[in-house]
Amino acid sequence: MMDERLRIEQLRRELHEHNHRYYVLNQPTIGDQEFDFLMRELQDLEARHPELYDPNSPTQRVGSDLQEGFRQVTHQRPMLSLANTYSAEEVREWFDSVSRGLGGEPFEVCCEMKYDGLSISLIYEGGRLVQAVTRGDGVHGDDVTANVRTIRSIPLVLTLNTIEAPSGAVGGAPSSFEIRGEILMPWASFERLNREREAKEEPLFANPRNAASGTLKSLDPKVVAQRGLDAYLYYLLGDELPAEGHYENLEAARQWGFKISEGMRKVHSVDEILDFINYWDTERKNLPVATDGIVLKVNSLRQQRSLGFTAKSPRWAIAYKFKAERQQTRLLEVTYQVGRTGAVTPVANMEPVQLAGTTVRRATLNNEDFIRSFDLHIGDMVYVEKGGEIIPKIVGVNLDERPIIAQRVEFIKRCPECGSPLTRYEGEAAWYCPNDAGCPPQIKGRIEHFIARRAMNIDSLGPETVDEYYRRGLIRNVADLYDIDVQQINGDGSRTKSAQRIVNGIQKSKEVPFERVVFALGIRFVGETSARLLARHFKSMDALMEAGLEELQEVEGIGEVMAKSIIGYFHNAQNREIVERLRGYGLQFALSAEQTAAASDKLAGQSVVISGVFQHHSRDEYKLIIERNGGKNVGSISGKTSFILAGDNMGPSKLEKAQKLGIRIVSENEFLNLINN
Repeated sequence: MMDERLRIEQLRRELHEHNHRYYVLNQPTIGDQEFDFLMRELQDLEARHPELYDPNSPTQRVGSDLQEGFRQVTHQRPMLSLANTYSAEEVREWFDSVSRGLGGEPFEVCCEMKYDGLSISLIYEGGRLVQAVTRGDGVHGDDVTANVRTIRSIPLVLTLNTIEAPSGAVGGAPSSFEIRGEILMPWASFERLNREREAKEEPLFANPRNAASGTLKSLDPKVVAQRGLDAYLYYLLGDELPAEGHYENLEAARQWGFKISEGMRKVHSVDEILDFINYWDTERKNLPVATDGIVLKVNSLRQQRSLGFTAKSPRWAIAYKFKAERQQTRLLEVTYQVGRTGAVTPVANMEPVQLAGTTVRRATLNNEDFIRSFDLHIGDMVYVEKGGEIIPKIVGVNLDERPIIAQRVEFIKRCPECGSPLTRYEGEAAWYCPNDAGCPPQIKGRIEHFIARRAMNIDSLGPETVDEYYRRGLIRNVADLYDIDVQQINGDGSRTKSAQRIVNGIQKSKEVPFERVVFALGIRFVGETSARLLARHFKSMDALMEAGLEELQEVEGIGEVMAKSIIGYFHNAQNREIVERLRGYGLQFALSAEQTAAASDKLAGQSVVISGVFQHHSRDEYKLIIERNGGKNVGSISGKTSFILAGDNMGPSKLEKAQKLGIRIVSENEFLNLINN
């Protein structure tokens, strides 16, 4: 027992150090395979000794799926935002105001990169990470410790004295301190994630910041672990800091294992600040993460305290924001993509140009109206921006450089995949291919939608596999999935285990509840929320299939266009055949007895806002309870809100608005008594 205990401790120390060398220093000393062997050994030992569980063990980086919600906590020190500047003149004004505030006393300024991510506060006790909290409203934030533990560049245990310190760094971490920084999604991770989402026809993240924020707020730490987040730390707080200078404290934090920007610089004049800004306005394009400006801080902590704060921001720090990056390049051609729903999206293909850290060759043109608004011609010199949007977009045309003979871009009339005449629905900006049963991208797209996590959750399959099976003739629609056997997949006999896993995953999907089956069918315009509302209203596939236009429009959120699409889907003979085959394979075609038995009209006509953290049920469970009892879930407070179901740590802004509007606050126990009675 003692030998294995010592080995566990030794492996944890070694793996923490290897993580730091790989993810922070970029100086790995062992290969991936050797690292995996050490990790597997530690996992096996910890499995044999659950009494030695440690939340900061390297094995916990993979994440657990036990997370149910986020607890709101109060920051030890408020996290204020910074005032913004946009010009050299405003930087000079700030510098002069600091000088006046210090009575002419000399001061240093620490210049840093402003990373475009999600602010985070990390609390360490005894050299170990104990809590991670988002900025929130600056006073309260969400406890996201379980998710942050999966980010490999954040040390779970400090690497004191195990890594050579940079020149001038101060050693000796305090027993308790807070360090703040930015959670980021690097460009490489971001582009990989959006490629995966595009292949699944899921909405793309607009930029790395949105992706990082959405990822960190995921209730499944395993998702966070898979998405490749990173973190840069930029401010150290505590009662016993190693130095009196901000710059020097960050150099000490670098020694302890934190990822600190290599671009920091101490300066003494406005001219030096502007030199720093001008250098990074160009050089930032080569960074692996998104930046949107420069942060300037008075270096001395004593002087920071002397300068103090305004109501919203510190007087000793300011942010300089870069202008949105724009480049000019030539439009070579316009191609067209067909999505799962048949929507045809035009894409601009351009001469390659460097933009915000990546090489851009393509930009979305949205739809025909967008093309017409710019009067685009092939050969035009176009202005391309990313700004806050990761998907590059054309924002203008340089008409002075339009070729003398240039062909106007005309939207296509037929599907580029199957040749069917395109159609445009009333109220829709997009053109659609109506041949949903015979257009290959639509067929494969519907299958990929069907197997997605939020639909049938057949996670053993992916877009590449779907494409392979389609080419091999194994599948032509979603019902064909349930006919696949191991022998068909296995082919040459080399993939028995993976084939069995795929077949098992397909069979397990038969347990997926009815509302997700409705969503999985991929009916045009029917999203996840609409599918749930339809399932709750009609309670069975038979009732939904036979519903008329007026009956469908009685469902909250179902308009005429969606209702006609639903009717058209079920009136299509091929679709009916697929649905009947799915019924025969045993998919859930009605709400369960448990779901229907709990229904009542106790909340009929009432709109309910949920806020806070609960003891007896999760937020999703309460949403379901409200719907089952005739109520409607709404996300924001208004004069039409019936009451607020409030748990612990209800957001202060919601509480203030509720009091102002006179909205009733109902506690968790009061609500349960109301439902149970």
